Amino acid sequence: MIRSWLFIPADSEKKLAKGDASGADALILDLEDAVAPAAKPAARALAAEYLHGRPAGTRRPEVWVRINPLDTDLALADLAAVVAARPDGVMLPKGEGPADVRRLSHYLDALEVQAGVPQGTTRILPVATETAASPFTLGDYAGAGLARLAGLTWGAEDLATALGASTNQAADGSGWALTYRLVRSLTLLGARAAGVQAIDTLHADFRDEAGLRAASVASYAEGFTGRLAIHPAQVAAINESYLPSPGQVEHARRVVAAFAEAGGGTVGLDGRMLDIPHLKQAQAVLAQLREG
Repeated sequence: MIRSWLFIPADSEKKLAKGDASGADALILDLEDAVAPAAKPAARALAAEYLHGRPAGTRRPEVWVRINPLDTDLALADLAAVVAARPDGVMLPKGEGPADVRRLSHYLDALEVQAGVPQGTTRILPVATETAASPFTLGDYAGAGLARLAGLTWGAEDLATALGASTNQAADGSGWALTYRLVRSLTLLGARAAGVQAIDTLHADFRDEAGLRAASVASYAEGFTGRLAIHPAQVAAINESYLPSPGQVEHARRVVAAFAEAGGGTVGLDGRMLDIPHLKQAQAVLAQLREG
């Protein structure tokens, strides 16, 4: 399970050099918004060099690449530059739905064959809510047969631009405005329905560790499995927040033990009656602890 996904501008040798020590579960070498148009060719070369310096199968953290949108003439150039270096995956920005993931999969099929890379090696993480139409397709990822799909994440900034909104924040300062809360919830539901990771979006203020921790703990409780990060200072808080707390682990162990002693069915624990969904939830908590 990948908890922390740290963006690094692919044209910054200084920031790339710090990636391995960031503590992130995955690095996202950004060829899109973080790189000026004139710098994109150099960024592609640096991304490929970085990947080649960390051979596939030996990397920790994983290394992904955010390409440019498929409806630009930049996306294929991005893919052609990095696929032979075997990134762990590709982040697809401004995707319109499963059809775009399928299209990207076809590109990867051809490029992997050309580069001698094992088929299906490169996974895909779409930012699935950055256009006005894309939220309506979130339920379609389930059952779409997208073997490369690793997760779904959402974005608020590009969506606000697409909607012509002056802000994505609620007027009372309570957090996301209604439209963005809706899109966030649909992303969680779509990811879980598709059986892939649900990745929460950025916490924009990298100096606000307390706010990041509070938001991430709440996000984990809702069912998200990780979060995007824009600064290394955010990584530790994210990694710690997307794991069960000691209290949750202890309770899960007691639930599993109670069911084992009873031999199944319904059991009583701390004055509550528990049934099979509670057992499955406890088992999931313990499984995530082992993965983390």
